[in-house]
Amino acid sequence: MTRNDIVLDQLVELINHHGGSDAFAEAIGTLMNFAMRIERAEVLQAEPYERTDRRRGYANGFKPKTLRGRLGEIPVKVPQVRGELSFYPAALTKGPQVERALNLAVAEMYVQGVSTRRVEPILQKLVGHGISSSTVSKAAAELDKTLAAWRNRPLDGQAVPYLILDARYEKARIDGVVRDVAILIAVAVLADGHRSVLGVSVSLTEAEVHWRRFLQSLLQRGLHGVKLITSDDHAGLKAARKAVLGCVPWQRCQFHLQQNAQAHVPKKALQAQVAETIRDVFNAPDRPQAEQRLRAAVDRYRESAPQLSNWMEENLPEGLSVFAIPKPHRRMLRTSNWLENLNGKLRKRTSVVGLFPNTDSILRLVSALLRETDERWLTGKRYLNMDTITND
Repeated sequence: MTRNDIVLDQLVELINHHGGSDAFAEAIGTLMNFAMRIERAEVLQAEPYERTDRRRGYANGFKPKTLRGRLGEIPVKVPQVRGELSFYPAALTKGPQVERALNLAVAEMYVQGVSTRRVEPILQKLVGHGISSSTVSKAAAELDKTLAAWRNRPLDGQAVPYLILDARYEKARIDGVVRDVAILIAVAVLADGHRSVLGVSVSLTEAEVHWRRFLQSLLQRGLHGVKLITSDDHAGLKAARKAVLGCVPWQRCQFHLQQNAQAHVPKKALQAQVAETIRDVFNAPDRPQAEQRLRAAVDRYRESAPQLSNWMEENLPEGLSVFAIPKPHRRMLRTSNWLENLNGKLRKRTSVVGLFPNTDSILRLVSALLRETDERWLTGKRYLNMDTITND
């Protein structure tokens, strides 16, 4: 068994046994529609609108059909023909075999960046004859359109009070060189209290220009009503945020502030004490008391740890913006930990790949996984009770 076979088997296992197939329903429907159109063209011996002496009949539109199975409901468009020729897609008569084959094809496209060597024989089983590399590429392009439509969907349906931003890295081969590629992710708590994945972008770095372009794209899609942005202190993100959303209060992740502080503690024996002091500041009941505790902490370490004292005075205020939102929401928004947790889950799913062949394959797989998460969040329980915004 080759490495590619192992990678594919592992990802299909994730899809089939860990809930991922639900998010692939529409993508699988897209691929199945494409396979059925290929089969009709082969039966007719002609592409749509093609003039040829070999033609055996004519296309006659499509008939909607809903497939029901382990993936849930998948709407498809069954190609019709007219004339003496009878036609019914073979893919619709093979039941579970089709579902398994489509899972394989979709998984392979996500992971390998459309490896025609692997996808071609899978599609061939669906339609019963040879498939060209160009046809496989067209099928993948249609699949990418589905994910692109989700990434570019309008965001003006409801306000986005809380926006959380972060980035993570994957390795990809770029121009023959292995490079770390940045994945920029925006998640949010919507006005109805549900969480949502707003967008994802892949770029070569976390430079300010890439973050700026990403944030501007969110605004262009209708992002509005933001009351607080939570993130870590990424230099590129910080500059882009000021340029694009400078009027929105920024909450620097308190968890990362705690971690960053330890680099300025002069003695290991002081680490636990400093951590407790910072927690005491962040756990204050309101901002005035938090600022009072911060001043006391700065004074406390001014002589014994002057570098730490200066760092605390300059940086810890960036972790106090959360006091401006309703108290029941603060614990959930004072860190970017739940986005960090999401990135951890993504890492488990992408680790089976190791090295991506290109940036398109990264965007394809991450988009599919994030879309799965977005659907689960939007149909699940509310993350926050947003009534406190008006009642607080």
